[in-house]
Amino acid sequence: MILPGRPTPLGASWDGEGVNFALYSGDAQSVELCLFDESGGETARHWLPDQCDGVWHGYLPACRPGQRYGYRVHGRWAPLEGLRFNPAKLLIDPYARQLSGRFSWNTAVFDFDPDNRDPELRINTRDSAPYVPRSVVRAGSGPARPGPRIPWSETIIYETNLRGYTMAHPRVPELARGTFTGMRNKDVLAYIKSLGISAIELLPVQAFIDEQHLHEKGLRNFWGYNSINFFAPEPRLGNTDPVAEFRDMANAIHDAGLELILDVVFNHTGESGGTGPSLSFRGIDNLAYYRTQHAAPGEYINDSGCGNTLDADHPRVRELVLSSLKYWAGEMGVDGFRFDLAPILGRSGEGYNSDHPLLTEIAVDPALGGVKLIAEPWDPGPGGYQLGRFPGPWAEWNDRYRDTVRRFWRGDEGLAGELASRLHGSADLFADSGRKPHASINFVTSHDGFTLWDLVSFEHRHNQANGEDNRDGHAHNFSCNHGVEGETDDPSILHARRRQRLNMLATLMFSQGTPMLLAGDEFGNSQDGNNNAYAQDNPVGWLDWSGLERDPEFSEAVRRMIQVRRRCVLLRQSGYRHGETDNDLGWPNLQWLGPCGSSLAGDDWANLRAKAVVFSEVSEGSGQVVAILINGSSEEVSYSLPAPQTGTGWNLEFTSGEATAQSPDSCLWKLGECSIACLSLTWGNTRRSPATD
Repeated sequence: MILPGRPTPLGASWDGEGVNFALYSGDAQSVELCLFDESGGETARHWLPDQCDGVWHGYLPACRPGQRYGYRVHGRWAPLEGLRFNPAKLLIDPYARQLSGRFSWNTAVFDFDPDNRDPELRINTRDSAPYVPRSVVRAGSGPARPGPRIPWSETIIYETNLRGYTMAHPRVPELARGTFTGMRNKDVLAYIKSLGISAIELLPVQAFIDEQHLHEKGLRNFWGYNSINFFAPEPRLGNTDPVAEFRDMANAIHDAGLELILDVVFNHTGESGGTGPSLSFRGIDNLAYYRTQHAAPGEYINDSGCGNTLDADHPRVRELVLSSLKYWAGEMGVDGFRFDLAPILGRSGEGYNSDHPLLTEIAVDPALGGVKLIAEPWDPGPGGYQLGRFPGPWAEWNDRYRDTVRRFWRGDEGLAGELASRLHGSADLFADSGRKPHASINFVTSHDGFTLWDLVSFEHRHNQANGEDNRDGHAHNFSCNHGVEGETDDPSILHARRRQRLNMLATLMFSQGTPMLLAGDEFGNSQDGNNNAYAQDNPVGWLDWSGLERDPEFSEAVRRMIQVRRRCVLLRQSGYRHGETDNDLGWPNLQWLGPCGSSLAGDDWANLRAKAVVFSEVSEGSGQVVAILINGSSEEVSYSLPAPQTGTGWNLEFTSGEATAQSPDSCLWKLGECSIACLSLTWGNTRRSPATD
């Protein structure tokens, strides 16, 4: 017999003797709790006996962790009014910590009759239970083992797809490939640590489904941006217990001295538009979870471009998002989150607002204190481009950095000033809001677009394998193939491509801000010119680890440039410098110099393709200086640097080409064509920050 129970907390909560079930549905007329055995057979149904402020609840004595369950929600079927209640649909608990079974595409998963798509939508009475995952009762896991809490100024992010990273890894056992267990492999983590990385950022791992059009084409969702639950790990990434296996992975990452960041998708769900499947939110309370047109509540607002948009104005949606974040940070060991299409979290009927309650609640919640928050600051909705407009303590993906670095190194004119701003940490975007350079997440490549190898090998996307007639993916990539589209054995082209890869990665590591490296770029991973591999769960999307053997010196060069960044504090400053002179020697803390050593002025900022930026920290009797020499021209260039103190000289930290001192005191340097170099100078008692292991 089921008892009334209590309305909080939402979800299924075991107290050691039984389980309390609580589900919010403000417009429901009644709610059925359905129980299943491990084979998927239904064993019992119970009407939730009580309701308080829209929360239906009941307590089931003797129910235990491991119990499979789902809901059937009764109410009005009035699609034109936005009411989509259909008790023939088994619904996933939005707060379920684990899912059992796989989703299967079948006409029964639609709440309407898919054979009759008139505007009013005829109800579909077929039972969807055989095709929908079951929710699973779990006992609380307790607090996660804390991570290393690495300061932003020391953060270097490594973005990867967990499945793609491990599927072809030679040191990962076959049964562990593509899983949380594979990602915690000691050789995998030792390799990442050896690069100098501080944080692993994983593409979405919350439960998701394959889109219908992919299913019909025999493809699968590879990236994971199609969530159906915000608490449960995706079952296909686990073996027997995805929750425990995720926690074990997080612990192993922390034991390696690394942080774990998750890409999360709180902007839409896998239920898609009005003719998508009814799996959870739509059938529980469509008008609460999704934004719909004010004058036509049966029509979804599609600011996500994926068919539906979560309604961040609704308090229950905000509660869901906050509860999910606190669960992953508190019980699952996550140290940070990257929010996909983040302006949706701050958009109401009046548009995006940096003071939106959801953004504020995430930033001030004490349970999330110290957790890294990263916004993808754009979406397809109105006013969707919000780079630089998120509040503290948010950091943001900086696509202006990406595009500027790509365009400068491929030879576009008029970018010297823009490149200077990006090297400086994009103060023009973040300083006015009081944020620091680390707020700029600098990147040249990410999962979305060309890999670095493909960026210098292809000028056009080659996405035919996606089945969309090569219309998907970015059409403008600011890429350059250096004379041949795709693979070549021409030594001069291969040399130019290799140099450009080094140039872009060195620019990334020597810029102020937080660098993000796409996994595989350090050894030349390719996707054969596919710049939208979201459906390529196959060797196209999986990392090809043979690249480590083809050119081991390249990955070693990437290690060196990361070590330089970690040693030299001036490459990762906590605040912006603007050329102030606050020392007796008259050394400005920031200088922009032309090849001749004079300060840049006038047209130099826009047109000069060779320059130097010098960061200094000087006090009486000691000093440290870092100079970044950039030569984007096709000729060797000489640079005159500030004269060192007596008995000291400039030290070459890294160069992608030929860099040589031309004077005894080493203040005159030559840098080969199309190259970048980093030099340092120290004297007195100044100590450089050591690179940690």
